[in-house]
Amino acid sequence: MKRILLALVLLVATATLAAGGIVWWWLQRPLPLAAPSVELSIEPGTAPRAVAQAWVQAGVQTSPEFLYQWFRWSGQARQIRAGSYEIERGATPRQLLDKMVRGDEVLESVRFIEGWTFRQLRAELARATALKPATATLSDEALMAALGAPGVAPEGRFFPDTYAYSRGVSDLTVLKRAHAAMQRRLAQTWAERPADTPLRSMDDLLVLASIVEKETGQAADRPKVAAVFLNRLRVGMPLQTDPTVIYGLGERFDGNLRKRDLQTDTPFNTYTRAGLPPTPIAMPGLESLRASVKPAPTKALYFVSRGDGSSVFSDNLADHNRAVNQYQRAPRSSGTP
Repeated sequence: MKRILLALVLLVATATLAAGGIVWWWLQRPLPLAAPSVELSIEPGTAPRAVAQAWVQAGVQTSPEFLYQWFRWSGQARQIRAGSYEIERGATPRQLLDKMVRGDEVLESVRFIEGWTFRQLRAELARATALKPATATLSDEALMAALGAPGVAPEGRFFPDTYAYSRGVSDLTVLKRAHAAMQRRLAQTWAERPADTPLRSMDDLLVLASIVEKETGQAADRPKVAAVFLNRLRVGMPLQTDPTVIYGLGERFDGNLRKRDLQTDTPFNTYTRAGLPPTPIAMPGLESLRASVKPAPTKALYFVSRGDGSSVFSDNLADHNRAVNQYQRAPRSSGTP
């Protein structure tokens, strides 16, 4: 009887060791894949068993039960993070789980450029790969309401930067980040304003910074460009800046700004209307925001382009006219008249 019990014990031990060896062998072996690489997006709250099944459905050619039991046996099943993942041929079950536990995601990115309009931003979102187009059918008004800013014009309200995102994420998620980033940058910059600024609110700052962004040809000139517009606001002079007129023309602008355009009144025509336009005209970058609260110490009221991106700044109209004659062949300058 003792011999029989001993034999049974040895048989169970041998079977256990064999099973353990098989498991160890399986964990070290590359997972067979249906393609050179397999991608999977895991939504928040997905159960470990469903994760295992999803990998198999995506192209990992193994038993979903094996994967699930490995997740459980490792003690890390509940540590699997939502996100977008990719494995390539040669990846083992152990490496697959490690990737999900670390949150080692495959990230895409989209870049919003300083000076872009909201229409350009939306076009870039539409081109972005692997973004879920949740806002594609929304009007500008509905989109801003979805961001928690109903009734706010979207122009200039998003911070130009590069935003990384997981595959399958909603484009609204990216917009929320860009909107929050602009709100944060705007508040930080507004807090640094001098006591004598003619700007009355953060919205004024955003509008002016958008004009500075569009009017600056070289970064070094940005504080002087801001100073010209701030000086004009102080003395009640019209801003007379072409980019606002062009923005007001919208799709009617054909690349050629005519005299009649400057004389046609719109809310954005700073030749016919005093003060700042009603909304920003583009997305300003951080340097344009900063220049608008920390302008150069100059009394200049005019500037004109030299044609190489830089500008000549003048305190009075006589000097400005001489600069126009020197640097501009056209009857009217491309900078602020």
